[in-house]
Amino acid sequence: MFNDVRAFTFIAYLLVVLLVALVAYVVTKNLSDFVLGGRKLGGPVAALSAGASDMSAWLLMGLPGVAFLYGFNQIWLPIGLTLGCYISWRVIAKPLRVYSEFAKDSITLPSFLENRFHDDKGLIRAVLAVATLFFFAVYTSSGLVGGARLLEQFGLEYYDGLMLGTAIIVCYTFVGGFLAVSWTDFFQGIFMFLCLMAVPIIATYNFGGIDQVVAASSAQKIFLLNPFDNINAFLFMNLFAWGLGYFGQPHILVRYMAVTSTKVIPTARRIAISWMGLSMLGATLTGIVGNAYFMQGEIHHESIFILFSEKLFPAWFTGILFAAILSTIMCAIDSQMLASSSALTEDIYHKWIRKNATQKELMWIGRVAIILIAAVAVVLASNAGNTVIDLVGFAWAGLGSAFGPVVILSLYWSRTTRNGAVSGIVVGALTVIFWKAARFYFGGDLFEIYEIIPGFVFGFITIVTVSLLGKIPNQKITTDFTHAWQLIRKQ
Repeated sequence: MFNDVRAFTFIAYLLVVLLVALVAYVVTKNLSDFVLGGRKLGGPVAALSAGASDMSAWLLMGLPGVAFLYGFNQIWLPIGLTLGCYISWRVIAKPLRVYSEFAKDSITLPSFLENRFHDDKGLIRAVLAVATLFFFAVYTSSGLVGGARLLEQFGLEYYDGLMLGTAIIVCYTFVGGFLAVSWTDFFQGIFMFLCLMAVPIIATYNFGGIDQVVAASSAQKIFLLNPFDNINAFLFMNLFAWGLGYFGQPHILVRYMAVTSTKVIPTARRIAISWMGLSMLGATLTGIVGNAYFMQGEIHHESIFILFSEKLFPAWFTGILFAAILSTIMCAIDSQMLASSSALTEDIYHKWIRKNATQKELMWIGRVAIILIAAVAVVLASNAGNTVIDLVGFAWAGLGSAFGPVVILSLYWSRTTRNGAVSGIVVGALTVIFWKAARFYFGGDLFEIYEIIPGFVFGFITIVTVSLLGKIPNQKITTDFTHAWQLIRKQ
């Protein structure tokens, strides 16, 4: 049941989040404000909201969980992610910010690609909307699983926790839209960082110091602190390949489109990389110290941070740490729901159903879409046997393979065609789905390769091949590309 002190700090946090959403509601006037914040994000807000929306329950549950099981050799996954994030900020952020505004002030990635290729038939927008909705449903369900497991700590059954967590997240995303999501993600990103720095340090001190952690690991005849233990080329490639996903995550790329100007991007990049690298290091160390601390007990490997919260701290601070866990979940789910909502509203409803809809109508359709998306995610998350890391890995691969190659080539290769883009999106997404299914049904070393690798590579090759085999883009598309890059170079 609820502990009074613990519950007080937990609920106080949620009330602050709701207050932010209400303020954002007042300043949200149209669909652009609701899904892109009117392109008004400052550098620090863009950086931390991008990072926080990326990490989700994976940061405080999934990553500590795999570090708990396998040790410091899992550090190559955070290193791959950090490198991918840096390159994405470096080569995608500025061109996408400028080109998306140049291309009829596009407010979603599908609308940008449609305008980039002058796709009057809306084929690109349609296939990307389907891919967004499918993979984000899985992604969102991973966060809901984490939220349900957290709320179990308050004495709730898994399904009851699932419903309550969903209601909390839907309420403030429904009300505030992109500004509420970005502002709360900014503060939650700071909160997450502080907690991830504090927990492994305090846990190590409480256990007796680093020497005691090493001794406990040695007693189990495993080498938790060796980053090269049990590492081969195959595993290294799988862990490092997570970084490819950063080129195709709509809820992260939309932050690039939303910054107030390209001048804030270098500052945002430095903040994002620093926050991300240190946070993931803290999460990895939490799992390693947790292995030594809880080695005699039978625990769920993705509950390490939760267990530390209860073991090491007084009740009032436990409530704060539980709020930190919920904040990571909220940071991702709100952004995923918003990206899915924009796909339904802007890319399907506005494009195909009500072309003359008013901004107010579209804004409310977007809010209704959030409820529908949440309902689908709840169904997917209702199986308590799901693990956060598996759900996140599949969704991350799908979005990265569907969006990544086409975003890169649309920004940097003028010869890219609409048919090439559509073909690459379909091939990338389907490869991830089939690869995952083949691993489940057939197994074998080949299908143990992380699905983002074949998905990204096949998608990229397909775009290039189909583009070269097809007609050269017309003069208008080529001229727009040239003009856009003239603007990009000036900024």
